[in-house]
Amino acid sequence: MKGALDARHTTADLTNDAVHSARAMEKLNAELRASEERYRTLFDLGPVAVYSCDASGVIQAFNRRAAELWGREPAPGDTDERFCGSFKMFRPDGSFMPHEQCPMAQVVSGEIPEVRDGEVHIERPDGSHVTVVVNIRPLKSPAGDVAGAINCFYDITERSRLERQTRDQAAALVDLHRRKDEFLAMLSHELRNPLAPIVNALELLGRHNQEDAYQQQIRELMVRQVGRLTRLVEDLLDVSRITTGRIQLHPERISISEIMERSAETIRPLVAQCRHQLDVSLPAQPIWLHADAARLEQVLVNLLTNAAKYTDEGGQIGLTAGQEGDAVVLRVRDTGVGIAPEFLPHLFEMFTQAERSLDRSRGGMGIGLCLVQRLVQLHGGTVDVQSVPGAGSEFIVRLPGLQTALSSSLPSPAVAAPEQPGMCRRVLIVDDNADSAGSLAMLLKTSGHDVRIAGDGPTALAASADCPPDVVLLDIGLPGLSGYEVATRMRRQPGLSHVLLVAMTGYGQEADLQRSQEAGLDHHLVKPVDFSKVQKILTGLRPAT
Repeated sequence: MKGALDARHTTADLTNDAVHSARAMEKLNAELRASEERYRTLFDLGPVAVYSCDASGVIQAFNRRAAELWGREPAPGDTDERFCGSFKMFRPDGSFMPHEQCPMAQVVSGEIPEVRDGEVHIERPDGSHVTVVVNIRPLKSPAGDVAGAINCFYDITERSRLERQTRDQAAALVDLHRRKDEFLAMLSHELRNPLAPIVNALELLGRHNQEDAYQQQIRELMVRQVGRLTRLVEDLLDVSRITTGRIQLHPERISISEIMERSAETIRPLVAQCRHQLDVSLPAQPIWLHADAARLEQVLVNLLTNAAKYTDEGGQIGLTAGQEGDAVVLRVRDTGVGIAPEFLPHLFEMFTQAERSLDRSRGGMGIGLCLVQRLVQLHGGTVDVQSVPGAGSEFIVRLPGLQTALSSSLPSPAVAAPEQPGMCRRVLIVDDNADSAGSLAMLLKTSGHDVRIAGDGPTALAASADCPPDVVLLDIGLPGLSGYEVATRMRRQPGLSHVLLVAMTGYGQEADLQRSQEAGLDHHLVKPVDFSKVQKILTGLRPAT
């Protein structure tokens, strides 16, 4: 009896266990189905395209986004759909990519372990194109063999278009920048050529003592305006040189007092015209700099010009210099209109001007202060400004000074020897601009030199061979045979080995100076040339034979 009861209990327990196990299995299966459904939903609705294939490349599964990018829905398991054979693929360089060479084929074949951020161009069945980035990982069997692969890819068509557009725009900007530089170089040449004879003519007029006060006033006015136009041309070119890093400094040991005096002398005609008072306070003790004298003078002239323009008639302008620690400090003060606080942060930006009125009474192109800042920075210094509207402005330039011990060990600046009157030179002027050549010849003849003129390269070579000159003042932009070629041929003729070759040209960029050196030219002067520079060169020649 007891055994029968035990058997019935055992059977009941087994039945209950089976029921519990079945319920547990059913629950597990339901959870698996729910998990799979969630995975399928995420897989299908995800923003990234996903598909998998077996080792032969036959598609096993894919989501909605993949079908959208392909342009159609393939049949999973269909061997005709190996590697999505319904569309064409191309490499980033545009070359056709056979399906057996596509990234998925390379992974499932074991040729490469995986693909990260590979770029593929797809031509869909309807002929439209998309660019995708693919990321492919292999699927391994329990034995470790490659059983297939899964690919997650996404559309970068718009990004690629924008990148191409950016590259094209960058290339266009580079080309535009190059053509702008070429235009500026040609513009400077075309502007300098007519300026040269005007400057020469004004120099000639100044050498005659027969002009009355009225004529002298007119000539001085022309001198001022020609000088202003010349500086505007140089500033315009310096913008391109500085922004492209092509400007080169020629530093030497210089006295700050000499730079201040030359700058003040340059600005005095404008100061007198505006009826300003210019006070220049030179340092009590010599202060030396290792700097480019011409560029530092350009800095001070720009600052003084700016002060004169923005100060009402009868104002005061001050220029001082001093030593503050290891720095040389230059200050330009004025009693002008001052600078608005909101404009101060933009003061040294290119093409920025405080005045926007139609009458443009202050003038200028908005590049002077930008040039000042760039030139000072090239010297390792800084420039700052302090201003109160209606109470004037003060510009402060700080430059590294030379230490006393160092300056005392450096040679003193060379002093040009005074011109020796009556020393006649044989000068050949080579220029196709008759006015420029003729006016320069007149200047040289008034200084006692023997002058000839040639209007082109072949004529210059023939004249030099017939009667070798002491110096050739040579234009570069000659018709047919350029000045560089003329110089090169002259250097090859033994009878002309002693001739001093001087370029006098409207081309003044660094590349032009380099070409002059390569062609054997001794000097490169940019039109319009200060006649004193020509006199200095002629004075430095050995006596004519």
